[in-house]
Amino acid sequence: MSKREYKQGVEPGENNNGERLARFLAHAGIASRRHTEELIATGRVQVNETTVTTQGTCIDSARDRVSVDGKPVQTTSRHVYLLLHKPVGYVSTVYDPQRRPTVLDLLPQELRQLRVYPVGRLDSDTSGLLLLTNDGDFALRLSHPRYSTEKHYEALVQGQPSATILAALRHGIVITEDDGHTHLTAPAQVRVLGTKGGLWRLALTLHEGRKRQIRRMLAAVGHPAVQLTRVGIGSLTLDNLPVGKWRYLSDDEVKAFMI
Repeated sequence: MSKREYKQGVEPGENNNGERLARFLAHAGIASRRHTEELIATGRVQVNETTVTTQGTCIDSARDRVSVDGKPVQTTSRHVYLLLHKPVGYVSTVYDPQRRPTVLDLLPQELRQLRVYPVGRLDSDTSGLLLLTNDGDFALRLSHPRYSTEKHYEALVQGQPSATILAALRHGIVITEDDGHTHLTAPAQVRVLGTKGGLWRLALTLHEGRKRQIRRMLAAVGHPAVQLTRVGIGSLTLDNLPVGKWRYLSDDEVKAFMI
């Protein structure tokens, strides 16, 4: 194999229209996006029999041959779209180094073999609607900020939020992220649903999806969430689907996100 052939397939900057290798591996169900980057960095990934360690490397998934630890990565032509009612205590990833239960543990083996993966994440202590697929285009349409997919949540919070607090959430507030940087959240839709067991029930709709965003927003305004559930994405709802159960999306439900 010539160096020129290798560059056409995988050298960063030579194939800007290709697919990033880490994204390809994640969408093939090899591991989470972060873990696939670790696989690349440690020299466990080969493209056209050549080890690749550079992050940001792009490939032509139709032409290039990708292997992990010498084993070819097989993609599937059968696209699958699932709606899962995630329970508390499960992590939204394909592989967890800490060996915690993952959402894939809730699926039958025949679906796991199709290399489905979660679209976005719900924290371990958050329950609710989670989508899984092996279709990268579908995942992109749901997760990329430019498509502004609405995500709907219900939260049980401590204390009664005042009108001033609700207005602040609707206009955007400053939260602190894991790296210490601050972020001004985009405006959220918020309304009070009532009370339950001495806690206040809120309905919130966001376009953003930053890590633990709702919990950080509510903590920042002095009303930490005791319980958080995602009840919808776009027009999709849990619709009485029991906790821990899943269903296939209909063709119309899939098409609604791809328009």
